[in-house]
Amino acid sequence: MSIKMIAVDMDGTFLNDQKEYNRERFEKLFQQLKNQDIKFVVASGNQYDQLKSFFPENHTEMSFVSENGANIIVEGQHYYNAQLPMDKVLASLKGINALEPIVNVVCGKNSAYVSQDISEEVFKSVSFYYPSIKKLEKLEDVADQGDEIFKFALTFLTSDIEEKLKALDKVLAGEMIPVSSGHGDIDLIIPGVHKANGLAKLGEEWGIEPAEIAAFGDSGNDIEMLEYAGFSYAMENAQEKVKEAAEEIIRSNNQEGVLEVIEQLLNK
Repeated sequence: MSIKMIAVDMDGTFLNDQKEYNRERFEKLFQQLKNQDIKFVVASGNQYDQLKSFFPENHTEMSFVSENGANIIVEGQHYYNAQLPMDKVLASLKGINALEPIVNVVCGKNSAYVSQDISEEVFKSVSFYYPSIKKLEKLEDVADQGDEIFKFALTFLTSDIEEKLKALDKVLAGEMIPVSSGHGDIDLIIPGVHKANGLAKLGEEWGIEPAEIAAFGDSGNDIEMLEYAGFSYAMENAQEKVKEAAEEIIRSNNQEGVLEVIEQLLNK
């Protein structure tokens, strides 16, 4: 069975450690993908406005499963977004605050939100991943923004991640699911709203079966996607549990492992 969709995570997967990729090499591959009618999908925990900035010439010709599947954009057009009821947003905030994250970003369709007491240094760092962002006097004020909230993005000390994942599981009691997104970061997603769910929605729209999808990832929020796709690749730099979920381990994000495999798939 031939591949009809390629889905790539970005940080630690498609992008190297300098947050770049070989644009000339990718452009040639992207033209080949279009010629063979293979869909190219960016599947990331990051905000759509950030993701599309990496593809200034091509973003309206590809699709984005952004915010870990909570916000899907197809060729420049809004396709789907999840939504957490505001009472659950506020209840989750209460539990999250008790665990004292270094950073807490509330993610919505229109904007991301942080508390105004965030330092300028941290705000600058967060703004890279969430260019559409707004400071609030307190995060609970998100209830007054008229936005549709679908995710939280937290940062803790890397050494505390496993402990915080367990604590969040207990505090959130299934209302949201904590998943590691690498480097001390944890995303809280609505149950069932993950990258695999996003790929399934697109597959249904395009008539593409899971067996016709190739997926690439490196972190805990990629596991469902890798298990869903018929062809699954974990980066050499991936977390161990991600490598266990994938069919094949490929060269690292700093060695253009994704582009190398796409070339191989196109030449089969």
